[in-house]
Amino acid sequence: MDDPKPHVVIVGAGFGGLRAAQALRRAPVRVTLIDRRNYHLFQPLLYQVATAGLSPEDIAHPVRAIFRRQRNLSFRMAEVTGVDLGARVLKTSTGDVPYDHLILAPGSTSNFFGLASVEANGLPLKDIEDAVAIRNQVLRTFEMAMQEKDPQQRRAMLTFVVVGGGATGVECAGALSELIRLVLTKDFPALDVKEVRIVLLEAADRLLAAMAEKLREATAEILWHKHVEVRFGAQVSAYDGERVVLKGGEVIPARTLIWAAGVQAAPLVAGLGERGPQGRVRVTETLELEGHPGVYVIGDAAWLNDPEGTPLPMMAPVAEQQADCAARNLVRAVRGEPQRAFRYRNRGSMATIGRNAAVAEVWGFAFSGFFAWLAWILLHIVELIGFRNRLVVLINWAYDYFLYERAVRLIHAREIHTGPPAARRPAHEAGAAAGR
Repeated sequence: MDDPKPHVVIVGAGFGGLRAAQALRRAPVRVTLIDRRNYHLFQPLLYQVATAGLSPEDIAHPVRAIFRRQRNLSFRMAEVTGVDLGARVLKTSTGDVPYDHLILAPGSTSNFFGLASVEANGLPLKDIEDAVAIRNQVLRTFEMAMQEKDPQQRRAMLTFVVVGGGATGVECAGALSELIRLVLTKDFPALDVKEVRIVLLEAADRLLAAMAEKLREATAEILWHKHVEVRFGAQVSAYDGERVVLKGGEVIPARTLIWAAGVQAAPLVAGLGERGPQGRVRVTETLELEGHPGVYVIGDAAWLNDPEGTPLPMMAPVAEQQADCAARNLVRAVRGEPQRAFRYRNRGSMATIGRNAAVAEVWGFAFSGFFAWLAWILLHIVELIGFRNRLVVLINWAYDYFLYERAVRLIHAREIHTGPPAARRPAHEAGAAAGR
């Protein structure tokens, strides 16, 4: 006999979808969680996989293990291809899934702002495949530079361009600098570290725009001490795998471009309602789609303004708070009770720039340096899912801190290429990138 309880379908096992599923563990509903991967990815540490500090499995946890004891939930690994709002059916790669209530938390994808050459030849940092591709590229580039006789070509190989002055770009540039100058210089003593150039390009006039001015200034100063060249007002117009072309005509010879310049809502929400900034779909104050009660959109895919009229940031804390609100409203709807408006409580933000260096703004209190770095470490250890992941990450960080080593300096590739980045990726990585 079928379970008569209302059927709730949640799309996405990221921060929002995971939190919503957990919030419904005692609700009088049956839950189906759908994701194209069988794991939850802790994206804030993805850049550490890209810079050889952690392995992919250190920051991912199987979804089925997370919900092993939640009896009202089942997991389906499938690609969601569309939503039939009228029929209340979700279209997936493994068949249609009917629902009574729906929570869409599909997340976001990299936004290349229409720059086809950058999308084809640059390296985004949004999922595990991307991070491993960046790690492969950095390590492979040093191997090739060891064999390059032409000094001009070698300098281009050893120039690494990171685009985007948000938290991802800042953290990636800082970690990349430490990987190269503290670790790879020991692995490649014949290479002159003075030939290495790390360039962080930001189209605006500031880094970490959402933070206080003194923290933005501290970030730029820390990066400068780490030998990262920060360029403001630098907008990329093209990249062919060998040359970064800036708006205005300046050319930077570089074989590696890491794209951290922005994200956009997942394509799944296209056509579901009014679109806003970054392709997000407008939701009501109760986080429902306009005209479609019982269909909630949360996280990076949802467009909702704060009281000042500014769209809420595409950050994990927003997604998690929206997940809690959507779950509570869903239960109220099942019980026939009125729903409540979502109110975001900004508890602050953090970014680490490397060893003993971070910036933090918590409850309006801004600080930087060692204590901010320590707070960042403690927060991320606590937020990781699974005791094993916490233990392994802590051991790896201690190993790196005391021995100036990175644990995962492995090139995972079937072949060695020297062409543009798109050609240099293994076939399975290139396919994964194209399928986003």
